[in-house]
Amino acid sequence: MHWNKLLTLLAIGLIPITAKSQVVQSSTEGKTEFVPHWFMQVQAGAAHTRGEAKFGDLISPAAAIYGGYQFTPLWGLRAGISGWQAKGGWVSPQNAYKYNYLQGNVDATLDLSNLFCSYNPDRFFNAYLFAGVGLNGAFNNDEAVTLANKGYDLRYLWTDNKISPVGRFGLGTNLRLTSNLFFNIEVNANVLSDKFNSKKAGNVDWQFNALAGFTIKFGKTSRKTEPVYYEPTPQPAPVVKEEPKPVQQPAPVKQEKVSMTENIYFALNSSAIRNEEKMKIEKLAEFMKEHTECNITISGYADKQTGNADINMRLSKKRAENVAIQLKEMGIDSQRITVDYKGDTVQPFSTREENRVSICIAE
Repeated sequence: MHWNKLLTLLAIGLIPITAKSQVVQSSTEGKTEFVPHWFMQVQAGAAHTRGEAKFGDLISPAAAIYGGYQFTPLWGLRAGISGWQAKGGWVSPQNAYKYNYLQGNVDATLDLSNLFCSYNPDRFFNAYLFAGVGLNGAFNNDEAVTLANKGYDLRYLWTDNKISPVGRFGLGTNLRLTSNLFFNIEVNANVLSDKFNSKKAGNVDWQFNALAGFTIKFGKTSRKTEPVYYEPTPQPAPVVKEEPKPVQQPAPVKQEKVSMTENIYFALNSSAIRNEEKMKIEKLAEFMKEHTECNITISGYADKQTGNADINMRLSKKRAENVAIQLKEMGIDSQRITVDYKGDTVQPFSTREENRVSICIAE
């Protein structure tokens, strides 16, 4: 049977293809979360009703439309109408006859790509499996009635219409065109009453469909969580110590060299100074105004695990320059400020979040 082979080959082929599409999300940089959503599918293609005639003689047009809801990355539910035309065949003397049908369906869907490769809304190839039930209403059986009137032995001949319950299953894929539009390909098998094609075969009637069309998803289907930033505890300012005075011989009080260090941290791929970091720059400006003999060196860095060497060198330079601009705007003479930058050639700290930094040393 051609359709049984087609379904088997497609089932074997879907899983390894989807396995190549896995994308690992970083919890540190934010992750992508699934959002439940409605969807619609519109399909058209060809149907084949199993019979004694040649395979090509029993092919007829088919179409379907569904509306559904995706509850989780794995499970969804859809309902819709399929149908158009079906054919029956008589072998000797050879003759084919057509009739029409409409079929209401309810299917449960399982996303195979997300099952085996984890959730990824940007994956191009998205395979799914479905199974369900339906109710088939066949009509316009005039050609079969004409054959019966000519002496053909159609033992299950029906005239006005024929209602049959249906069991169905199939495989499909959605090929991503945009975040909400997909090209859809689907094959399915429908098992019906032996009376569907008016002939008595002693077993159920099978109808197979190969369809193509579009899947449209409505609204947001995913959302990105905010990145998590880990900021180390700022280093305490050094304590200024005074030299003890000689007991017998008075001498001028001697002070050790004073200094102050502040680490100004930045967001991923950003040189903008965040509000919570501006207070550190204000402390530096106050220290510089109190200690007019001190100069300040600002060294910019970037984390090596993100971007590339050229981008990180430019980014570290911009981070250091932006801190220098803030100090100048707070009244610190540019002659007292030295700007340096290392890119990702030096990693002063153990985590990548800490290495997105400008280290400021005033002394």
